[in-house]
Amino acid sequence: MLLQLLAESRAQAGVTQVDLAKKLKEDQSWVSKVERGIRRLDLVELALWCQALGIPLSQFVAHYEDRLGMALEQAQAKTHR
Repeated sequence: MLLQLLAESRAQAGVTQVDLAKKLKEDQSWVSKVERGIRRLDLVELALWCQALGIPLSQFVAHYEDRLGMALEQAQAKTHR
């Protein structure tokens, strides 16, 4: 879910992997590895990722929590069938 949100946030900001990599002083393969879950981000890196996309970290986290909540609700609904 987090990986999907990272990629979606980048795409919604109209930023390519190459553009984001340049802003983060990384290479495109680093961004790709993050989005595929091969490389994890720490909190500082996530904050820089969001900053490079012009998204407040708090907004990104709120979107993640919303999705997590929806996923938990769906899982609970399935177990109660």
